[in-house]
Amino acid sequence: MPRVVSVFFPYLATDKVRSHGNEAVPADQPLVIVSRSGSKRWISAADKAALRVGLRIGMPASKAQAMISNLAMIDAAPQEDAAALERLALWALRHYSPVVSVDGTDGIAMDTEGADHLQGGEELLISGLVNRLRARGLTARAAVADTWGAAHALARLSREETTVVPSGQIARAVTGLPIHCLRLPAETVQGLRVLGVETVGELSAMPRAPLTLRFGPEPGRRLDQIFGRTAEPIEPIRTAGLVEVFRPFSEPIAAAETIAKYIRRLVGQLTDELEKKGLGARRVDLVCHRVDNTIQCLRAGLAKPVREPARLAKLLCDRIEKIDPGFGIEKLTLVAIMAEPLEERQVASSLVEETVTDISPLIDILGNRGQRLYRLAPVASDVPERSIERIAPTAEETGATWLAKWPRPSRLLAHPEQIDVVALLPDQPPAVFTWRGKRRKVRRADGPERIFGEWWMRQQEYDAVRDYFAVEDETGERYWVFRSGDGVDAQTGSRKWFLHGVFG
Repeated sequence: MPRVVSVFFPYLATDKVRSHGNEAVPADQPLVIVSRSGSKRWISAADKAALRVGLRIGMPASKAQAMISNLAMIDAAPQEDAAALERLALWALRHYSPVVSVDGTDGIAMDTEGADHLQGGEELLISGLVNRLRARGLTARAAVADTWGAAHALARLSREETTVVPSGQIARAVTGLPIHCLRLPAETVQGLRVLGVETVGELSAMPRAPLTLRFGPEPGRRLDQIFGRTAEPIEPIRTAGLVEVFRPFSEPIAAAETIAKYIRRLVGQLTDELEKKGLGARRVDLVCHRVDNTIQCLRAGLAKPVREPARLAKLLCDRIEKIDPGFGIEKLTLVAIMAEPLEERQVASSLVEETVTDISPLIDILGNRGQRLYRLAPVASDVPERSIERIAPTAEETGATWLAKWPRPSRLLAHPEQIDVVALLPDQPPAVFTWRGKRRKVRRADGPERIFGEWWMRQQEYDAVRDYFAVEDETGERYWVFRSGDGVDAQTGSRKWFLHGVFG
């Protein structure tokens, strides 16, 4: 079943002004956007500070200026706002879903069916999306539901930043919502209110024939869309810069072998177009338009720019089972959502055969199966948990090396775990320690290795030290433990003991 995410930007016009670093508008100064028609000027958008002091959308600009002496007023730029919204939709297209569309003048909508698991689930997907937008200076609210209409309504009416409607529970979520959430014309909403209809549930209970006779088919169509009785497909946004090929069919196709055959043909056409532009694909989307007016999608990402037809076709064809053709597919579209320059390199002639191992095909296969791949790289730090970082599998070597001369455990715990220890202070290793409920007697030990705090990173670490010991218990298991502090001065640490790693 499709799952739709609607993202609402309640302060897009004012957020855009502030995010561009307009020094003329301090962060605490009320800001409004003013539209004009002839000599008439009114507020078309306002930020939180302006709304908090009593200004409202549609208020005459002269009245607002008289109410607030330090009010910042910026002329409306609807074309710039539309361009900013389109850029946000393209950003979401590259990072979240193959099917993204602009939703009116204040939001975007995307079909995340089959894509949410790459972000850790729907909750993490939309919370991460809202947080990333906040980092860009944009206020956003997001909702997930089975239909575009329900997600659109909840994103705009909910007070929460994120809302997730479980699959199959649309009726419970939208029945009590006001009728203006149905995206009906203002005169239709006013006419329904005259009849005493205030909520979606009340409108849904009305007989359809008299409703259509008085207000036309639009109220019934919007009701069917919000409850999922009528499909409302999201038409993916496209720009001139995207490389795209497609194949329509006079007779719908459904067999996996047939779909694979046309995927290979489309991949050949796409790589030809990429070659003309000197590009290689980093992310490609296969969009299947079904005869029931719904869409199925496959996305394939690559570790580096590629335009090898066999490699691209394999990544897509290996996941054909994810496509549900329904009653048949009437059109296939293949688009390179992300493409980067790719230059052909001449291999230098040599009497010695050089073997170059390229693991990027394996990385692509594992990555497109939902695995999160990374490589560990050293960081110039004495503190063990800061001495490694995750980098992309194909990232360039950083040139950094581990500084420690003492042996390090093969398994480092994410967080040191406190242990109960019997040991002589200040410099003796543990004689006995208890970890995870099991008492272990130490047979051999090596240490201490003293590690000082990095005061330039945290002021609290100016005096902090740790004394590490490599210990072996009576069964031959080896552990890496440390005492917080030097065992003498209380300012250097709490003197508590922790287990930080296990030797293989």
